[in-house]
This record gives sequence, structure tokens and C-alpha cells, in this order.
Amino acid sequence: MSAALVEAPALWTSAEAAAATGGRIEGRLWAATGIAIDSRQVMPGDLFIALKGEQTDGHAFLADAFGRGAVAAMVHEGSDLRPARPLLVVPDTMAALVALAARARDRARTQVIAVTGSVGKTGTKEALKLALGAHGSTYASAGNLNSSTGAPLSLARLPADAVFAVIELGMNRAGEIAPNARAARPHGAIVTTVEAVHLQFFPSVEAIADAKAEVFEGFAPGAFAVLNRDNPFFDRLAAKARAHGAGRIIGFGADPLAEVRLIEVGLTEAESTVIAEILGRRLVYRLPVPGRHWAMNSLAVLGAVAALGLPLEPSLAALTRLTVPKGRGLRRTVRIPGGSFELIDDSYNASPVSVAGALDILGRIEPGPGGRRIAILGDMRELGEAGPGLHAGLAPSVTSNHLDAVFLVGPLMRHLADALPQGLVAAHAGSSAEMAPVAAAAVRVGDVVTVKGSLGTNMAPIVAALAARGAIDGGR
Repeated sequence: MSAALVEAPALWTSAEAAAATGGRIEGRLWAATGIAIDSRQVMPGDLFIALKGEQTDGHAFLADAFGRGAVAAMVHEGSDLRPARPLLVVPDTMAALVALAARARDRARTQVIAVTGSVGKTGTKEALKLALGAHGSTYASAGNLNSSTGAPLSLARLPADAVFAVIELGMNRAGEIAPNARAARPHGAIVTTVEAVHLQFFPSVEAIADAKAEVFEGFAPGAFAVLNRDNPFFDRLAAKARAHGAGRIIGFGADPLAEVRLIEVGLTEAESTVIAEILGRRLVYRLPVPGRHWAMNSLAVLGAVAALGLPLEPSLAALTRLTVPKGRGLRRTVRIPGGSFELIDDSYNASPVSVAGALDILGRIEPGPGGRRIAILGDMRELGEAGPGLHAGLAPSVTSNHLDAVFLVGPLMRHLADALPQGLVAAHAGSSAEMAPVAAAAVRVGDVVTVKGSLGTNMAPIVAALAARGAIDGGR
């Protein structure tokens, strides 16, 4: 018996979208099941919003969007368009996207949790989506849609019937989180940690903490904040949360004062076993992902679940299905003649604390017979004047984790090369394009290889070159 086709519910009708944005409908009426701002990502049934950016204008891709199945497009007034297409015409598409986000939030009777922090946002968001999904329909920001454009898009996609929503908020400059937090109006927020990230745009790490604290500016009455007790900015963040009406502060971490306290974490190359005390209750649970940072993320997640008054057992069961997001430590086996090697793709982004964490995981993995531990590291961007010292400061993490070779990419990584023992640096290149063939040729059977670098350094070509050496087996 063939399965019946189930029609996706409408996210926005033409009338609702026009009312929310003050726009004008041209052509036939429509009902959209999703929203896209990149024509390449349009799915059948989507409303395509043509945004004008510094580099590209979405109006140039209308034909592509409709060709991929868009039911309508939101466009600027006065654009040169084919009148036969269903359109929602607005004065400014970015302002209209923000208006859709505001209306979506207004109509949804949803418990909204915001997630921010210097590192760990996306992993924590995905873990919280799983944990809350055990208690009801849960929506979460897709991928890393956390910017001044991505966050409104995430909110505009919020289904009206979602029980919970997890909205990721990111920034690299002061003032970026506040408007998105006010639009999201969260009932709670997690701040994973505050670290020396984006220092190029901030005078101090204290200023970064204050920028992250903007998440509290949108707090619904009596909202809760889940904060890292091990971070030196816990008290600073807690004070700002209270100033914006937080009714409860929950600390997580190994600190004895943490309400959600890490007692012990057992790490293998494939998983983490966590012993924790959560609001006075001792629990032991397993995560199918390795790394102390995943244990810490899970504490923040369980703190939020507890703050919502939900039982922990269904959430703990759900966390056993946790997977590593693409580019953030995804591990795969690459089969090559004579055997295989392990490829850990952590290429999406990098900061001093996240590189150190990645190297710690690499140090716990035993290579195959004759294999080596290899790190391919790219420049960490947006560190300002502190960049050279922070790159050189990675040397202890390299040596303490018993790496056999490092391949370095970018001018800032020259400072790490100079700080490492002679012979440990296998190669240094100015770009990932230069390094890709060198690294791919060097890897052999039994090796374990981690690739990590900032998004702007673009380590993806190296991952692709390594993967192209053979056939890929799964991912974990």
C-alpha cells in the first residue's frame, strides 16, 4: 500500500504576510510552507525574499527561485519584474522580513529559549532542540542562522503551533544581539561562555561579555538565565540578567556553587559519560559525542529543561541521539588503498578555546597501526592585536596532546609554527588552496586528522581534498 501524501501546513498566506508587512499582493493568492532568502535553498512551496546586500541583490535570482518551486517572492517596490509572477511588493524587503519575524513571534504561544555565547552556540541549540522535543513540538533555528539577517529569518519561520522554540543569537559587534533578542522575547536564555573571540571589534573581553548580555534585553517577564559558573564573567552576566527582569539564575559548570554541577566526565574517543548534580539530584548519563565541552553544553541544556519545570528523564533519553553538526567535529572514516584514516571535520570556525578543545579530543583518539595524530589548523580570525600571541599560545595544547604532525594555514599560524618544537610542523601555507594537495598527499593509513580554522580562512577545500582520497564511511 502506497503512503498517502501529506500536505505541509501553511506557514504564511499571502493575506497574512501582506498584513504583517504592509505589502501589496500582485498576481494570484498563495500559501507558503516555508521562507528562503537564498534562491539555491528554495524548496517547493517557499516564499522567496529578495534581499539587497552589499555584494548581491536577491532580485537577480527571482527566476531561479521560481524555477525551484517558490510560490511567491517578496520584492522591493519599483523592481523590474515579470508581472505574471505572484509577488508581495514592499518598500524594503529587509524591514519586511523583520516585520514577519515580529508577527510570527506575536502569534505563537511558544516557550522561547535564546542561546548565545562565544563558542558552543550551535551544538547547544541542537542539543536543546532534542531535549525539549521529548516534551512537545520544538522548533529551532536552522544551521547557524544567528546573525542580523539569520535571526529574523529563523523567527519568521516559527510555526504558530510550536510548543518550544530555540533561537540562536550571534554577533561580532556590540549592538547586534539586542534587536534580535527584543524580537524573540525569550522566556529563558543560555549563555554558553564568554571568551576572547571577535577581539578585533571589542576593546576587551569584558566588552564581549556585555555584548552577549544583550540577550537579556528581550526577556519576557520572569525569564530565567542559564550561565556558565566556571566563566569569570558569571557575576557580570547574572547582574545584567537581573537588571532585565530575570526571575531565576541557574549556574552550570564544575564550580561548587553551580546548581547544575559537573562532578566528573569520562571521555573516550566516541562518547562522554557525565556524572552531574542537577538541582540537588545526582545523575549519570551518556552522550554519544566525545569532549568535555559537550558535557558542559549538556549541563546548560538540562538547566534550561529544569528551569521550564520539565522532567529530566525524557530529555536525557533524547540526548542519547545527539549528533555532531557538520563542520563542528563530525568524524568520518575515509577508506583508501591498504586501509583507512579518520577525518574529523571541525572546519566551520575556530577560536583559541575551541581549537584547544579540538586538540584535546584528538589527543584521546588512538591512531591505527602505523598511524599518526595530525592537526591541520588555519588562522583564527577577528582577534585583533592579540592574534599573534593567541596563536602562539596554542603550542602547549599541541604538545600536551601528543600530536605527531601539524599543518598550518595562514599568516597568523606562523606564530604557532615558531612556538612549536622543530620538526613538528610538517608544512605551512598561505591559503587552504595551497595546503589542500599537500595535506591530502601526506595522509596515510591509520592516521587521525583534525581540520580546524576560522570560517574566513576557508578550510573546507582541505576537508574536501582529504575526503576525495577515498570512500567515506558514515559520520559520528
